[in-house]
Amino acid sequence: MPIFKRKAYNRILEWKNDSKGTSALLIEGARRVGKSTLVKGFAKNEYKSYILIDFSNASDNIKKCFEEVSDLDMFFLMLQTYTGVKLIERNSVIIFDDVQLFPKARQAIKYLVADGRYDYIETGSFISIKKNVKDILIPSEEQKLTLYPLDYEEFMWAIGNDTYQLLKYFLEKQQTTFINKKLMRDFRIYMAVGGMPQAVKAYLGKKTFWEIDKVKRSIIKLYEDDFRKIDASGFTERIYKDIPAQLSHNKKRYVISSATGRKTQKKDFERLFNVIDSQTALVSYNVTAPDIKLSSTKDPDCYKMYIADIGLLVTLMYIDRPAKENVLYEQLLADKLPANLGYLYENVAAQMIAASGKPLYHHTWLKNEGTHYYDIDFLIRRKQKVIPVDIKPAAIKSHKSIGAFCEKYSQIADRPYIFSQNDISKDGQTLLLPIYMLPFLLEP
Repeated sequence: MPIFKRKAYNRILEWKNDSKGTSALLIEGARRVGKSTLVKGFAKNEYKSYILIDFSNASDNIKKCFEEVSDLDMFFLMLQTYTGVKLIERNSVIIFDDVQLFPKARQAIKYLVADGRYDYIETGSFISIKKNVKDILIPSEEQKLTLYPLDYEEFMWAIGNDTYQLLKYFLEKQQTTFINKKLMRDFRIYMAVGGMPQAVKAYLGKKTFWEIDKVKRSIIKLYEDDFRKIDASGFTERIYKDIPAQLSHNKKRYVISSATGRKTQKKDFERLFNVIDSQTALVSYNVTAPDIKLSSTKDPDCYKMYIADIGLLVTLMYIDRPAKENVLYEQLLADKLPANLGYLYENVAAQMIAASGKPLYHHTWLKNEGTHYYDIDFLIRRKQKVIPVDIKPAAIKSHKSIGAFCEKYSQIADRPYIFSQNDISKDGQTLLLPIYMLPFLLEP
């Protein structure tokens, strides 16, 4: 697996330099987003030695070491003996990979950090599920970092395309002219491949999109297996796999009963949060009364769901058919995606916002006559203002929701944005931008 340049690397470096051993770093993320590869590369570059314990296949001898944490001298001696790695005080890191599989190691962090001799990085998937932490004391000495699939800029780094650096220039000039078609074609390739490192590797290896699709199917199969391990009924898996269908119906909120095919039960909410905690999906909450503190009026019972990786969404939409029947690849590359599949652009926008570290919020409200809705796809807080953002993949004919929002919430509404496939343009105060420019709106 090639080591792709990741923005999270610098955040890990900041933790190392600022913490100086006073905290451990827990890197969370869905399976196959590249956590282990990133951390191993970081350890090689930034320390004189490291020990990586992969709890998915750790030996019994390694696990028995954690019975000796009351005597840390013995613990470190045994660890070095079994791994053959010499630890260097304040210049070595010990990595607990897939730490959720061995909760005793995570509980030991408290004592290991207090000792201060070495640094500690943990990685985990499904890390927040109660099943994995109910019998241990969660260490307060942890800092957390979420790793997402490769974002668009990271994807461009991976494939050696330097065009991304020019996008900010085009935004400042507020024009892309004839080059927008090429830039959108590049972006649609990202949508087809996605940001899972294995899929990107397959793309770089000149694999066909059908072969790339098979790689993504193997990742989805891992997720399905994980869901089955915590819920043999299959309902957790259904909640995840029904996200594309509910997006396609343009529903105002995710409906659990539509996924399970039965009246919603109390257990189904736990299943929903297991999906969210797995970080295979993203959740956007409806804000009932937008204010500069968006979280203060979010409705926990009204939310939209997105797939955490756009490439996996493309695969999920045809998961019950052979890979070669997935026509979305041809449609994306030829720019012939049907209008009713415009929600793919909404999903990739959600992925961009989440990758920037911002929470996902939207706003839906009834029109005055009370029969139809206005809907703002995303709300983004910037200082003391709220930016309304709409995603319009097809030709833009009107944007009444944006106008109604700015009129209703004029005191807090910042300049509105609409992102589409079209070139840069203006309509009054509304700035219309190509969707590949969304990340620039999310910068601090």
